[in-house]
Amino acid sequence: MDATTVLASVSGSIATVGYGLAAIGPAIGVGIVVGKTIEGTARQPELAGRLQVLMWIGIAFTEALAFIGIATAFIFGY
Repeated sequence: MDATTVLASVSGSIATVGYGLAAIGPAIGVGIVVGKTIEGTARQPELAGRLQVLMWIGIAFTEALAFIGIATAFIFGY
């Protein structure tokens, strides 16, 4: 087995590992966004509706990172 064959087999699994690592960031981000929304609602219950709307917008932006990660895995990995 030469170096080119080894590199080709490693690059296929790097894309999978790369997307796995790219999914960790948005997961942590969504957890922080939801946690801070719950904390804000506990402190100011009258702002619950506004905070919930902002939470969904924050989740949408955070999940966009996951979509970029999976697109990158398809572009560079396959």
